[in-house]
Amino acid sequence: MSALNRRRFLELTAASLALGTSRASAAESDGPRPKRKFTMGLSCGSIGVGASFAQAVELAGQFGFESIEPPVDHLARLSDGQLQELLADLKAKRLAWGAAGLPIDFRGDEARFTEGLKPLARFAQTLHRAGVTRVATWLSPSHRTLTYVANFRQHARRLREAAKVLADRGVRLGLEYVGPKTAWASGRFPFIHSMAEMKDLLAEIARDNVGFLLDSWHWYTAGETAADVLSLRNADVVLCHLNDAPKGVPVDQQVDNRRDLPGATGVIDLKSFLGALAQIGYDGPIVAEPFRPDLGRLPRDEAVGLVADAMKKAFSLVP
Repeated sequence: MSALNRRRFLELTAASLALGTSRASAAESDGPRPKRKFTMGLSCGSIGVGASFAQAVELAGQFGFESIEPPVDHLARLSDGQLQELLADLKAKRLAWGAAGLPIDFRGDEARFTEGLKPLARFAQTLHRAGVTRVATWLSPSHRTLTYVANFRQHARRLREAAKVLADRGVRLGLEYVGPKTAWASGRFPFIHSMAEMKDLLAEIARDNVGFLLDSWHWYTAGETAADVLSLRNADVVLCHLNDAPKGVPVDQQVDNRRDLPGATGVIDLKSFLGALAQIGYDGPIVAEPFRPDLGRLPRDEAVGLVADAMKKAFSLVP
């Protein structure tokens, strides 16, 4: 079972997005910055590059990545011996596990959610067996029929149920809010689209294994700063995405699937974002999610190399 592909969702909904105007900035915190603990993660799907897991592992080793997205279906088919060989290969290449996607449709009708919940324990056991401890997903920023309160209650109940199953196997769940006004204003009833609102949902879910999937794009479009990241702890963050925004577009007119490679334009203050993550001791994966269609048209190694170069340049902004 695979997670709902957000890239595809954005492609289908981009035409209906509304527009607005505003601005956002991110302030740097004072004082020396600690050495980073987070890892440079490779997710070929997040950069639009097709690759088998074996090819992704080779590319990760070739270009200096430090973590890699786990292929859950592939892991489920491995014998104990094959799994040990894979883990040994990752260790030799100094690759840690990144985060898997949550394979449940918790956004739709109740019957579909209930049916999707049934195999979650097996999914979590597959992760546990391979040493994967992180799963992440995103929240739709609006709804056609549910008011904010009704949608909030539904999300809290459903995600609490999913989180309990994951917790039984030592797996954490990261939730991503979607920040652009062009996204949350496109539906009848806007929903969670900021860190503050997500904190409310996490408090309502009340599970220790649930936290944030933080994305520099959503942090920027939500008008947040380094201080917002510094309000979190390492234990509050499960996964991070890194990207940049096009120049010359007011923040309230930024469209979710029109981004760029980390540091490509300098619109998003990645130094403040990454510096704050380093300061809270975030020790998980950071993955590029640039929504650059041209990457998928390049030779695989060239595309991954460009992403690696951009990530390394961005990471150089912190010790």
